[in-house]
Amino acid sequence: MLLFVLFLYGPMISVLVLSFQGPSASLNFPLRDPSLIWFDELFNPTRVGDVPGAFSRSLPLALVVMVLTVLISVTAGFGFRHRFRGSGPLFYMAIASLIIPGLVLSIGILVTAQFLGLSASWYGTALGAHLTWTLPFGLLIMFAILGRLSPSYEEAAFDLGASRWQSIKDVVVPIVFPGMIAVALFGFTLSYDEFPRSWLTVGTRNTLPLEIWTMTTNVTSPALYALGTVTTVISFFVIAVALGSIILIQRRRSK
Repeated sequence: MLLFVLFLYGPMISVLVLSFQGPSASLNFPLRDPSLIWFDELFNPTRVGDVPGAFSRSLPLALVVMVLTVLISVTAGFGFRHRFRGSGPLFYMAIASLIIPGLVLSIGILVTAQFLGLSASWYGTALGAHLTWTLPFGLLIMFAILGRLSPSYEEAAFDLGASRWQSIKDVVVPIVFPGMIAVALFGFTLSYDEFPRSWLTVGTRNTLPLEIWTMTTNVTSPALYALGTVTTVISFFVIAVALGSIILIQRRRSK
């Protein structure tokens, strides 16, 4: 287990250290003339790509995907609590995109958009492409959570005079809220670093993963390491917020 952890976090630590290389240093060890020049290069680019612009597109896209993933997954979870005609085929169609290669799906979305006379954009076609990746995970999580939820809680709320909406808002949602946070976490992180489904659907303006890929082919400098450090910190921050929210909710319930 220790060897696995070292293998998992060793490259991440190396990137973190090398991101503080000096202006005349190379991409390899040893660390020379430590400085923050490459972090400044990210936000005031002179030799690297449009990292601020790519980040300004990736972050809103990930947030919108996160919100839509939560809303659609929760409502679908409620809908699938009871069997209905066609529920089986509909479920398998909803999660089929998990096994479809992302690049193939990206090509299909681009061809369909061109057939409909639509242009590829990060807020249009890319948004739909990302949802094909995040929604199956959100659906599976909410199906599992709501499938284990006992109907007795809602029946008790009805006996106390609650309406259908009140029982969902005041009883069911607080119980499944940690699961909703997990769905939000999946939606954000999967969209934020998605590459195959973004490649042909974002249009002429790159998202952050595409910008990083462009930098590896055109501009090779320690700015890549600085960018890796920033994105890693953001990812860990989002995970910490999600886990902290779940712990806080559990503590309030225990009281």
